[in-house]
Parts: sequence; C-alpha cells; structure tokens
Amino acid sequence: MRRAGTDSRLKRLVALAALLLLAGFAVAGPTGLLAWSENAAALEARQAEIAKLTHERDGLRNRVKLLDPEAADPDLASQLVREHLGVMREDEVVITLDEDEKPVTTP
Repeated sequence: MRRAGTDSRLKRLVALAALLLLAGFAVAGPTGLLAWSENAAALEARQAEIAKLTHERDGLRNRVKLLDPEAADPDLASQLVREHLGVMREDEVVITLDEDEKPVTTP
C-alpha cells in the first residue's frame, strides 16, 4: 500500500503540470499574449482596407447617381461616350499621353 504522503505529492505534481500547461497556452496559445500583437496588426490592416473600399464604394455610388437615366449629368455622359466610343467633334484635337510619360512644362 502507498503512503498518504506519496499520493499527496503526486496530486501536487499533476496540479502543477496542469497549471503550467494552462499558463503556456495563456502566453503562447492561438489567443494568448503573443498572438495579440499579430491580431492587432491584422486588425489595423483590415481597417485600412475597409476605409479604402468604403471610399471606392462612395465614388461608385456617386457615379451611378450621376448616370441616372432620369437626370444624367451631361458632362459625365459626354466623357464616357468619348472614352468608350471614340466619338469627337470636328473642331477637337485629341492628344494622348502614355501613363509613363509626364507632360513637359516650360517655365
């Protein structure tokens, strides 16, 4: 038969091991202290992406509003027709610039 002291010691060791395991998960687990900085950085990145997409969405909403068939903005409609259909007036000259080239300005 075991002594009472040995059983008590074994229980203490098991309790200590369980406590150490829980402490390890609290520090290095998926929701532990070490993951907080990663989660905070991911949250900031997501918030920046949400702000960018919100700005884009608002711009698109404005364009849709301007293209409403009931009250279309004549300037925007004219611009879209010119861009997509290549329509121009007889007295206009079109100068295209490559995106890489910058216009030369003289002082």
